[in-house]
Amino acid sequence: MERTTDSVPHVKLYMPGPVEVSGKTLRALSQPMIGHRSSDFEKLYAEIHPPLQTLFGTHQPVFLSTSSAWGVMEAAIRNLVNKKVLNCMCGAFSDKWFEVSKHCGKKAEALQVEWGQPITAESVEAKLAEGGFDAIALVHNETSCGVRNPLHEIAAVVRKFPEVLFIVDTVSSFSTESIPMDEWGIDVLLTGSQKGLALPPGLAIFSVSQRAFERAASTPARGYYFDFLEFKKNQEQYMTPSTPSIPHIYALRSKLEDIFQEGLENRYARHRQLNSMVHAWVRRNGFEFFAPEGYRSLSLTCVANNRNINIAAWVKHLREKHHIAIDGGYGKIKGKTFRVSNMGDETEDSIAQLLTILDASLREMRS
Repeated sequence: MERTTDSVPHVKLYMPGPVEVSGKTLRALSQPMIGHRSSDFEKLYAEIHPPLQTLFGTHQPVFLSTSSAWGVMEAAIRNLVNKKVLNCMCGAFSDKWFEVSKHCGKKAEALQVEWGQPITAESVEAKLAEGGFDAIALVHNETSCGVRNPLHEIAAVVRKFPEVLFIVDTVSSFSTESIPMDEWGIDVLLTGSQKGLALPPGLAIFSVSQRAFERAASTPARGYYFDFLEFKKNQEQYMTPSTPSIPHIYALRSKLEDIFQEGLENRYARHRQLNSMVHAWVRRNGFEFFAPEGYRSLSLTCVANNRNINIAAWVKHLREKHHIAIDGGYGKIKGKTFRVSNMGDETEDSIAQLLTILDASLREMRS
């Protein structure tokens, strides 16, 4: 595993966010500062905007928010919900989004399934058919439990209800697979920097449909910092409504260079291959998957602790002896599961090395 040059060993991150950040990306963060209201910033934003539109699969503007993705998740509720939002809940982050909706003073209803189970298109259609909703919020890839919801199928259902706007969190799936926003009729597509994009935390990126802008214009009390119309007005001049994190945007430019040099289809195929390597390791070692077949994430793997190993001790052992970090389970399934990421800049060699270390550490724990 990679080491730093100082006396503290570098712990390589294989947890599902933040993930490992490359040396090239770290160097991009340290470029000279520019004024955020200068022509230099305008040129920087204008340079990265077309490739971002390609990644989002949209002709709509793409926005940069100096916040975590949670800021934009809340913004979507504040900007777009006038009647009632349907929050699809299948894990820790989608459950929390329901709480965000209520904290914003909006009427919200839960479509709740057990953690680890997917939200189905049929359940969405049945719920929306009850009426009264003007928005639906879905976490595409529920990072806490490794569930990949069938976004394409759900999108087709939502399109049957023209008054319902479709808000999608792709924080741990963005850039690991194709998610064509315009083609699938998504009204807000949002992501964060620290997962599939393999950037440091602190930047959210999102796009908004024309009909969502029209809804926002009729929605009172949108706030200011996350007002979609303020983002739109500023982006027309390649500016942001508030002071942006310029180092993050330099790093994003560097990452976009990497992504398009590799090629999108190659990038998606690489993530599928690395994911399959981790899945093969799970089966070979007698573990089980937390999510069912057909609904498992392509960017991380949530593994059920059916072997009843001491997950906390194992995670500590991996960090202290092997200088790698995996996740020991999130929220109420901590210790009952563990999670391994394959997203970002990982390669077949790096994942193979990780799996060899996992094998060795399990033997060491038994001895």
